[in-house]
Amino acid sequence: MKRQSEERETAIRKTIRQIPRGKVATYSQVAASAGYPLCHRQVVQVLRKSGDSLPWQRVVGAGGRIALKREAGHDQRLRLEMEGVKFRGSRVAMEEHQHVFRTWEV
Repeated sequence: MKRQSEERETAIRKTIRQIPRGKVATYSQVAASAGYPLCHRQVVQVLRKSGDSLPWQRVVGAGGRIALKREAGHDQRLRLEMEGVKFRGSRVAMEEHQHVFRTWEV
C-alpha cells in the first residue's frame, strides 16, 4: 500500500512540474494526467507537503478558481500574474492559460 502511494505521489509531482510558466491546470487534470483520475485530493496533499519545491501556484480549482484562502490565495494570484496569467474576475482566464497535458509525453 505504501509503495503504491509513493508511486502515485511521484507521478503527481512529475505531472505538476510539466505545467509551464504562464499556464495552469486543475487538480483534477493533474490527477488524470498522472494516471490517477479519481485522486484530485491527493494532488492537494502532495502540494501541501512540497512547499516551494513544486510550482504549486499553477494548480487551480475547477474553472480556474483559486481554492486557497486568504493570504495563500492572494499569494497564488500574485505569482500567477507575475507569470503573465490573466484573470476574469476571481478566476483564471482558462481559455487562454489552461495547460493541455500530452499524455504520451508523461
